Amino acid sequence: MNLQVRVAALTLTAVYGYASADEPAKSKLDGTYTIVAGEKNGKEVPADSLKGSIIVFDGDKVLGIDKDKKEFFGASFVIDKTTTPFTIAMTSAAPVKGEKAVGIIEMKDDTVRICYALPGGDAPKEFKTTDKQHCFTMKRASKSGK
Repeated sequence: MNLQVRVAALTLTAVYGYASADEPAKSKLDGTYTIVAGEKNGKEVPADSLKGSIIVFDGDKVLGIDKDKKEFFGASFVIDKTTTPFTIAMTSAAPVKGEKAVGIIEMKDDTVRICYALPGGDAPKEFKTTDKQHCFTMKRASKSGK
């Protein structure tokens, strides 16, 4: 393996968590999650509207799929692990391509919490919402097999 590939692998390891020099880095976040709670604009999201929705993290991509198996959200993302909580910057692929969202994210065991601002909203500093912010709590359903 050449030096450039090794440096790239080590860089990805630093960003995403773990990998040997001979395999691509995988994020500890990778996998499928069910949404168990949500809050939008300071109000709790009814559990019935979340039921059956899943979120899939794969590398630097995130995808939301509703109970009818329709994609409702897709984005690429970058996580900054030098902050507490970690910060996340997302660029939407769907439903509106190119929209930016910034927020915070944490993973404890098999639970992920994310809170982010919609365009025009202030970046959240805690895991509760105000105007133009969304927060979700997700539980791991499975790890990515990729």
